Amino acid sequence: MNEPIEVVQSTGRRKRAVARVKLMLGQGIITVNNKPIDEYFSRPQLLQIVRQPLEATQSVSRFDVRVKAEGGGVTGQAGAIRHGIARALVEMDESLKETMRKNGFLTRDPREKESKKYGRKRARKRFQYSKR
Repeated sequence: MNEPIEVVQSTGRRKRAVARVKLMLGQGIITVNNKPIDEYFSRPQLLQIVRQPLEATQSVSRFDVRVKAEGGGVTGQAGAIRHGIARALVEMDESLKETMRKNGFLTRDPREKESKKYGRKRARKRFQYSKR
């Protein structure tokens, strides 16, 4: 009954970005929107963020990861991918949950951009006051 799962799907979110992650056994190839990860994310910090859950579990070269990321900017998408990979790893192997939780990969970052208010320039910025 307890046979290994072939493909695990999960969703990661951060800011306005949503990442749909497919995790499968393979050689460690990560593709984002049908592009190699180092082509999609140009900054090395973003590559590091995405690989964090795999490095924490010493499974960088064990799994292939295919991601469809949309919404937000590149930093938000990198965070969403990290969240999705962590969730998928836990779904594949329940014993990794403690490691993921300890490193904070399973917690969705709740910070969002505050929406703009009417009569103001942005969410809180007001127009310059003119006395005369």
